Amino acid sequence: MSTNYDQISRSARARRATVRTITYVLLTFWALMVLFPYYWMLLTSVKGYSSYNAEYVPAFFTTAPTLENYVSAFSQVPLARYFLNSVVFTVVTTALMMVVIVPAAFAFARLEFKGRDLVFSLFLALMMIPNELVIITNYQTITGWGLRNSFPGLILPSVTSVFYIYLLRENFAQIPDELYSAAKVDGTSDFKYLTRVMMPICRPTIITIVILKVIECWNSYVWPRLVTDDPAYFLVSGGIQEIRENGFGRENIPAMMAAVVVISVPLIALFLIFRNKVMAGVSRGGIKG
Repeated sequence: MSTNYDQISRSARARRATVRTITYVLLTFWALMVLFPYYWMLLTSVKGYSSYNAEYVPAFFTTAPTLENYVSAFSQVPLARYFLNSVVFTVVTTALMMVVIVPAAFAFARLEFKGRDLVFSLFLALMMIPNELVIITNYQTITGWGLRNSFPGLILPSVTSVFYIYLLRENFAQIPDELYSAAKVDGTSDFKYLTRVMMPICRPTIITIVILKVIECWNSYVWPRLVTDDPAYFLVSGGIQEIRENGFGRENIPAMMAAVVVISVPLIALFLIFRNKVMAGVSRGGIKG
């Protein structure tokens, strides 16, 4: 009896070990597939122009790395200006969006007013409209206001998001009603309750929204390219195309990769620093009750 139990236990442990090994092998393979483009981008950026063009078969390493391409990225094209434009666009847009969506989410989650659920349903219905139609409408509006080639023209269409209002509203709705009732009994205003109770409780979700919006703004391409044709207002995403056409030329791939590395570093660092907050915020948004 004991022998059979030991055999079954060993067999179960062996199966678990086998499954774990296979899982780790598959995850490692998938991680290498995901990380390889970043490795190739970094590797190409430290290859010399002549050595890169001399490679008939691409080499997976280099014995003579150089930083010359990074110097070219800042000296031959206005990469620093593109970078600064993206920082201004990202910071201002994200800050204005939080000013808009936090009170909106609070109103839909906590305040009682006539037609609240109908208005919220209409907001959600807006998510069904294709982005291409919204871009056309925004372009006509911004052009009519004379805001092309300006930061207000870049920023204004991005200062709100129905999805982020929905995500934050679901988190606010999870906070017990008893807290709000007790706060009102103590004479706490809605603004103070929002800033001192609800926002601290939902901090992981708020941080997640901020990070996602930063990534969205930093990678924004279609709208900035549509509404700006003045290089003084180009963002890094559109600046890469300008670099390719009028900067390094189509053949100087190492210099282009150096520019891409410089542009990618802030987002990678941001995600690595706040990855735990992002995971906590997303998981919290999927829990009800």
